[in-house]
Amino acid sequence: MTDTPTYYHGTRAELNVGDLIGPGYASNYGSRKRAAFVYLSATLDAAIWGAELAIGEGRGRIYIVEPTGAIEDDPNLTNKRFPGNPTQSYRSASPLRVVGEVTEWTGHSAERLREMHDHLERLKQQGIEAIEE
Repeated sequence: MTDTPTYYHGTRAELNVGDLIGPGYASNYGSRKRAAFVYLSATLDAAIWGAELAIGEGRGRIYIVEPTGAIEDDPNLTNKRFPGNPTQSYRSASPLRVVGEVTEWTGHSAERLREMHDHLERLKQQGIEAIEE
């Protein structure tokens, strides 16, 4: 038995088991600048936010992923916004391997999504990107 957590990645990209999700592509968020890291979470809720907020035409998807290299706390969420790491959000400069997909999940309410979009718009007006690198 292993104590390794299950990691998730929320996006709108259509991927298959075995595919790699890596840095170096346009970010799913903000101004879509080239992402230096790929992001993952050990909580389904954080992955749901990722799937719901990602830019793109496809439906939100949540993949089960395994890191292929070292991971670190996501500084965009930890300590700056939430002391510690309650969302269990991480990033890696190495690709993530897709090992499965969560096909049944419940998104946030329309009201909660609107609140989050409004919050992100306020940050944008202040010159703050949701993902800074």
